Amino acid sequence: MMNEQKITPRITQAMVEAYDEYTHLTLDRRSFMDKLTKLAGSGAAAAMIAPMLAANSAQAAIVAADDKRLRTKDVVYPGATGEIKGYRASPAEASGRLPAVIVIHENRGLNDHIRDVARRMALEGFVALAPDLLSVAGGTPSDEEKAREMIGALDSKTAIAEGVATIEYLRNDKATNGKVGVVGFCWGGGLVNDLAVNAPDLGAGVAYYGRQAKAEDVAKIKAPLLLQYAGLDTRINAGIDAYKKALEENGKTFEIHVYEGANHAFNNDTSEARYDKKAADLAWSRTVEFFKKNLS
Repeated sequence: MMNEQKITPRITQAMVEAYDEYTHLTLDRRSFMDKLTKLAGSGAAAAMIAPMLAANSAQAAIVAADDKRLRTKDVVYPGATGEIKGYRASPAEASGRLPAVIVIHENRGLNDHIRDVARRMALEGFVALAPDLLSVAGGTPSDEEKAREMIGALDSKTAIAEGVATIEYLRNDKATNGKVGVVGFCWGGGLVNDLAVNAPDLGAGVAYYGRQAKAEDVAKIKAPLLLQYAGLDTRINAGIDAYKKALEENGKTFEIHVYEGANHAFNNDTSEARYDKKAADLAWSRTVEFFKKNLS
C-alpha cells in the first residue's frame, strides 16, 4: 500500500483578508465560508483552510501555566461598573516593587493565549494583569464566535472606564511601583489608544495593530506610545497617516513600526496562517524595552 502524502493547502492573502473581514466587520460565517470556498476551489479545501486562519486554542503555550519562575492566579477586583475578573502573573522571586503592565485581549476575550502573553510579560520583570473586559457581560465564553459577538456589543465607554479602573487598581497595588503600562492586540490595541486619551495616569502604551484614536482627541494624550502595525493590514493601516500627523502636531512622544509582509494578528502564535515569528519577536523585544524605559 502506498503511503498517503499529506497535502498542505495554499493560503493566499485574499483568504486572510476574507477572514479578517469576517472576524472584524461582518461576523457572518456563512458568507465567509462561501467566499473561502470560491477562493480555495472547493468546499473540502475551504474546510481545511478555515482552522488554519483561525486561532487554535490547543496550541502549546510559550510559557507553561505552572512555570515555577512565576506566581499566577485568577483575580477579581473593583471596576467602574462592577467586579472585573482577570489573570495575574508576577515573578516568583521579585525583590521590591515592580512596574505593572495590563495585557488587553483581542476580540475573543480573555483566553489561554492572552494568559500566556501575561506570563511572558511577567518573566520580563513586570506585574502583569490580563483583565476580562467581558466581565460586565458575564465573562468570556469558551465559544469564540460568541465572544466576538459580545465584544461587538460592548459599549466602548464601558470598556474604557473598566480599563481606567484597572490602571488605578494597579497604581495602588502594594506590589507595584505605581507605574502602569498597557499593551493590547487588535481590539485591545484600539483600546490602548482610547486609554491613552482617557487615562492621564497611564505610564506607557503599546498598541499592536489597533484602531487609532481620533485626531481631535490626541491633544489629551500624555503617555508615550509605541504603535506596531502589520504591513499587509490595509484596513487598520488606513488610519496611520492621520494619527501620526496629529501626534506630531501635538508634540507627543511616540514610535511607529510597520512590519512589512506581516498580517494583522502577526503576534498570535495560535494562528498558523497569520503568525509571523520574525515580526512577533522583534515587536516583543521593542515592547519590553519600551516598558522598561518608561515604567522603571
